[in-house]
Amino acid sequence: MLSLTTPLPARHRAQLIASDVSVMRGATPVLSHVDLTITATSRVAIVGENGRGKSTLLHVLSGALSPDSGHVHRLGTLGIAEQEMPSGDDRTVGQAVAEAIAQPLAALAALDAAAASLSAGVAGAEERYAVALEHAEILDAWDAERRVQIALEALHAETDPDRRLHDLSVGQRYRVRLACLLGADDDFLLLDEPTNHLDKSGLEFLTAQLRSRTGGVVVVTHDRALLTDVAETIVDLDPTPDDQVRVYGNGYVGYRDGRRAERERWEQEYERQQTELARLQDSLSSAQNRLVSGWRPEKGTNKHGRATRAGGLVQSVHRRQEQLEAHAVTVPEPPQVFRFPELATRTGAVLLSVENVTVAGRLTRPATLSLSHRGRLVVTGPNGAGKSTLLRVAAGDLRPDTGAVRRPQNVRLAFLRQESALPLDRRASEVYAAHVDTLVAAGTVQPSEAVGLSQLGLLRARESSKRIGELSMGQQRRLDLALVLATKPHVLLLDEPTNHLSIALVDELTEALNATQAAVIVSTHDRQLLRDVDGWPVLQLAAKTESEAFA
Repeated sequence: MLSLTTPLPARHRAQLIASDVSVMRGATPVLSHVDLTITATSRVAIVGENGRGKSTLLHVLSGALSPDSGHVHRLGTLGIAEQEMPSGDDRTVGQAVAEAIAQPLAALAALDAAAASLSAGVAGAEERYAVALEHAEILDAWDAERRVQIALEALHAETDPDRRLHDLSVGQRYRVRLACLLGADDDFLLLDEPTNHLDKSGLEFLTAQLRSRTGGVVVVTHDRALLTDVAETIVDLDPTPDDQVRVYGNGYVGYRDGRRAERERWEQEYERQQTELARLQDSLSSAQNRLVSGWRPEKGTNKHGRATRAGGLVQSVHRRQEQLEAHAVTVPEPPQVFRFPELATRTGAVLLSVENVTVAGRLTRPATLSLSHRGRLVVTGPNGAGKSTLLRVAAGDLRPDTGAVRRPQNVRLAFLRQESALPLDRRASEVYAAHVDTLVAAGTVQPSEAVGLSQLGLLRARESSKRIGELSMGQQRRLDLALVLATKPHVLLLDEPTNHLSIALVDELTEALNATQAAVIVSTHDRQLLRDVDGWPVLQLAAKTESEAFA
C-alpha cells in the first residue's frame, strides 16, 4: 500500500527531482525529456488526455517504473495511491492501518523499550532513549493512529478493524487506502485520480488535507475544482508544437491562460508555415506553366537574349523546386477549437414547462420547472434523488406517473444523456450524416441551417472515419455532443455533460453555455462547473427518505 524510499522522513529537506526523463512504449514515446522538481511545499498537478502518460509519470516519480533515459533523485518518504484497486487483498482494515503507520508504531515501541532500559540503569540507555525520542518526534508518532481514524471517518470509509478489505466495495477499499495514506504523513503523497469514489464531504476533506499537509503533493486529476483549490504548478502532457512538456505556474488560472496563449501562437505559426508552403507551391507551378507553354521573347529580341532568357526560366524552375523541398513544415497541426453553433431562440413564450411530475421509485417528490427565452437552470441533488429521471421526463423519453410536460410543437429540444447509446459498429461520420439527413427530411432543421461535423471542432477527419467502437470514451462523448448540437435546439438538456471530456473542452463548453441564446438545463456533480454557473437558478432535488427508497 505504501512505497517508502528512506527509513525516516526528510521533512523540509525532502526532494523529488526528475531529470531529462523519457519513457518509450515499444516504438512510441510516452514521456519525452521531462524535467520536474518537487519539494516539501510543492502542490503539483499532472493533466492531459487519456493515454498521454500521466500515470506513467507518477510511477516513474515513485520508483515503480524505471525511465528509458534520464533519472529520478528521491530524498524522503513517499506514499502512492494508484487509480486501480486490487480486489484480492485479504488483510483487515486494522492490518492495513497498522501497515500504513508501521514506522510511527515501531518508533513508539522503541521509545518504550529505551525508557525501560533507562529506568533499569542499563549502560548506554540515555543515548538510545535520545535517538528513539528524536525518531518519534520526526514521525509525530503519538498522533499517527488518530490521524488515520480521523481520515477514515471523514472519508466515510470502513472503520471496523476486523472487516476484511476483499469484503468491501471498490469505493470503500479506495477510501480506506486514501485514509491510510493521509494518516501516514509521508514527505510526498502521489495520487492518481483521488476524487473517484468520494462524495461532497469527502472531497472537501481531501482538499483541506492536501492544502494543509506539510509534505509535497503530486496529483493526477481531471477534477477542475481540485486543480483550482490545490494545484500551484500544473504539468501539461498534452501535445505541444515542439512535443515538449509544459509546466505552468499560478495554478489553474495560470494553466488556462498559458495554454490559451500557447495555442494561439501555435495556430499563428502553423498558419504562417502553411501560407509560405502554398506560396512556394504556387510560385513553382507558375514557373512550370511558363516553361511548358513555350515562352517566347518579344519580336526583335536577338538570339543571344532569347537563349539567355530561356535558360533563366529553367533555372528559375529548379530554384523554386529547391526552395519548396527545403521548406520544412516543422509545426504540427494544432489542437482543434470547439466551435459552438449559433442557436436560434424564440421570445415571448414558455419553451418548456414541467409541472408537479413524479415517477414511482425514481422521482418520488413532485418537481416543477419552466424555461423561456435564454432560460437557465441547474438541477442538483444527491445520487438517487431523480435528476436524470427529471431530465428524461422533460425530454419526453419517459412518461411521468403524475404531473404534465408542455412544449410548443415547433420548439426544438435536444438531450445529452449521461450514458451513450451509439452504434459501435458504424462509422462516426456516417452516424452524424444520417442524423442530419433525418432532421432535414423531417423539416426540423432547414438545409441551410445544417451543421457539418467538421465545423464543430469536436472530431478530426481521421477520428470521424473510424467505427465508433474504435473511438475512446472521450471521443464518443464528443460525438454525442455533436449529435445534440446538430439539432440546433431552442432548449438544451445536459445530464453530466463534463463526463469523459477533456479539461480544455469543458472550459470551452462552459463559456458557450453561458453565452448561447438557447435555453439550458444542466444536471451535474462537477464542482467547478457548478462554480462556473453559480449565477444560474437552481432546482435542488431532495434525497429519498428511507421509506421511499424501499417502497
